[in-house]
Amino acid sequence: MIYRFRIILDTEEDVFRDIEIEQEATLEQFHNVITQSFGFDGAEMASFYVSDSQWNQGEEISLFDMSDGNQPIRLMNETSLDDVANEDSPKLIYIYDFLNMWTFLVELAEVVEYENGREYPNVMYIHGQLPDHAPDQEFIVDDLGEEEGKNEYLESYDDYDTMGFEENWN
Repeated sequence: MIYRFRIILDTEEDVFRDIEIEQEATLEQFHNVITQSFGFDGAEMASFYVSDSQWNQGEEISLFDMSDGNQPIRLMNETSLDDVANEDSPKLIYIYDFLNMWTFLVELAEVVEYENGREYPNVMYIHGQLPDHAPDQEFIVDDLGEEEGKNEYLESYDDYDTMGFEENWN
């Protein structure tokens, strides 16, 4: 079977790609097609995340194992598309280049039969141009109205020079 995905850059402008790929393809193969279709060189770190219907980020499937070995991590080259996406669970989040945080919403649009004579993966449709810079991501606000990741201790300092570290503190 062939999976047809729409990969949408998380930005206000419409920038997306429609890609056909075999359901048995690995996430690494899918990653390669996505990076090429958007014009990236593919040299940066990337991860897919399983997502629910509300686009909440779930389990990470990484391009490389960057863990310290204490926890098992799923890798793209060991995970097939049909292991993480199907008609009941069609959404993934894809992040490319963790310094710039290019964030894409990936949705399985259709499952179709293999077409004789067609090569897969296949970029079916291209819409919009990638902006020069990754779109800014908004902070998520928790139930208490505070931004996640906010560090109140550091916010109380207007001048980091007053923190008392010596020049050779380590």
